[in-house]
Amino acid sequence: MVVLAAPSWAAPAYAQFGDVKYPPGFTHFSYVNPAAPKGGEIRMVPPTRPTNFDKFNPFTLKGTAPYGLGALMFESLLVGNSEEPTTAYGLLAEDVEVAPDRLSATFRIRANARFNDGSPVLAADVAHSFDTLNGKLAAPQFRTLYAEVKGVTVLGERTVRFDFARANRELPLVVGGMAVFSRAWGAGKPFDEVTTEPPIASGPYKIGSPRMGRDITYMRDPGYWGAELPARRGHFNFDRVTFKIYLDDTSKFEGLKAGEYDFMREFTSRNWARQYTGRQFTSGEIRKQAFPNRNPGDFQGYVFNLRNPKFQDLRVRRAIGLAMDFEWLNKQLFYGLYKRVEGYFPNSEFHAEGLPKPDELALLEPLRARLRPEVFGPAAVSPSTAPPESLRENLRKARTLLAEAGWTYRDGALRNARGEAFTIEFLNDQPSLIRVATPFQTALQKLGIQMNFRTVDFSLAQQRMENFDFEMTTVRLPGSTAPGGELLELFGSRAAATKGSSNIWGIADPAVDALLQKVVGATTRPELGAAVRALDRVLSQGHYSVPQYYGDAFLIGYRPRPFVLPPVVPPYYQPDTWAMSTWWASPGNK
Repeated sequence: MVVLAAPSWAAPAYAQFGDVKYPPGFTHFSYVNPAAPKGGEIRMVPPTRPTNFDKFNPFTLKGTAPYGLGALMFESLLVGNSEEPTTAYGLLAEDVEVAPDRLSATFRIRANARFNDGSPVLAADVAHSFDTLNGKLAAPQFRTLYAEVKGVTVLGERTVRFDFARANRELPLVVGGMAVFSRAWGAGKPFDEVTTEPPIASGPYKIGSPRMGRDITYMRDPGYWGAELPARRGHFNFDRVTFKIYLDDTSKFEGLKAGEYDFMREFTSRNWARQYTGRQFTSGEIRKQAFPNRNPGDFQGYVFNLRNPKFQDLRVRRAIGLAMDFEWLNKQLFYGLYKRVEGYFPNSEFHAEGLPKPDELALLEPLRARLRPEVFGPAAVSPSTAPPESLRENLRKARTLLAEAGWTYRDGALRNARGEAFTIEFLNDQPSLIRVATPFQTALQKLGIQMNFRTVDFSLAQQRMENFDFEMTTVRLPGSTAPGGELLELFGSRAAATKGSSNIWGIADPAVDALLQKVVGATTRPELGAAVRALDRVLSQGHYSVPQYYGDAFLIGYRPRPFVLPPVVPPYYQPDTWAMSTWWASPGNK
């Protein structure tokens, strides 16, 4: 499905920038074992915050779906891999035709594609899926994601065309990656009321015990239609994939040691340094391993809700950022495992450094009147307390900024001209975070700012975030090898005004919107890099977040005996997805 000068059927992949690794007739991706035996079980814990699930529909706003549902049950017209950031290969679709003007993409669905109830996957199902996800009963982020898709047209039983509002090389990947489900799922009920019905989808697994609860097991479908496709060969080798839920970190780790499950990703450096020791680790019964990767670093930071007047002054946000002492945290609490987040795209080609380069200036200059002068200087760097700097000196700078913004210390607190004390409610659903955030809280107290932790369970935190009912919180955004349309949902003005969107900051800046359009309109990878770096400069100089830290390896505890790992670790992957889709059970352990 390579885009040629003229449209053509029967090409194996679509590449946003034309860089396709695997030729027509390829048999499998290089990082899988195409002869991996099927069987056995892998038991895991979700890397997200633990919570009970109360629905089987991952596409609506209300409620919580079980982890793994999307990856194991739903498929799309095209599917990416863990080697090529902007290329996708045929899955439900055997061919794609992208118009010469790039204003449409037409997909031809494989004749043997089947849903898990045995019914064929047809063009009408693809159109139904798009119309449903783009409708008001689905979560609002889908409407943002598909904002530049004008519509979908069924051209034949297995042929469907998507029309685009403008030429955008990413859009065939966007619609090609859309989850497809059967028109029969939910039997005509309003989509937001489709909750207890197991999905009718085309993926390699079904739900093993379709009832609401804490743990969930997915059973491999022995009649899975796509098992021998090049993009699927060597994948999904386990007969059963189970996700177990533990409502606190202590019981979760004890579950690993007790053999209740096999694989977990560790996010807490103290746990990694101090808990992963003892007889089971010495004997190899449980293995502690840092898996390398070339993924861009995750953005993680304390975020401000700009909808609150107290955070609308940039000087206030910058002053609060000066109160974080990463160097002390990394030495005393993190065992030196982490690096400081710089910008919104750390550890990647999209991170802005130094002065703007000519390709970045070409995008920034037309927006100069809307931008702060600092954007045209050196890229913003997170505050440091490494000598000759110190936390004390940073707090002095913070006091000056706060005074300029009208906040001065008197009567035992930092107050504005109306005498109102500066307080912050920090919304938190991770009790373990308090240990890390307390030094930040203490430093803010020295400025006269009282930060109070509001610790709630995951479901309540999710509800409050969807309604933007918070002052500050923490967020982690997975890094991307090819940032694109999802940035509209994170930073675009339209998303800022949409409850349930991912623009939790409330960033509504015409200059940011203009740069986002340059990102989604990039026609080459160098153009994409320049646009995202320019965006990074503008966002960083807005001081919308207090950057935290990231790790450049995945910290994994797992029980190695039942499993065989592929000989090649791909460059771009998430560990839980990689394990459940490409590992396999060793002989005698099925």
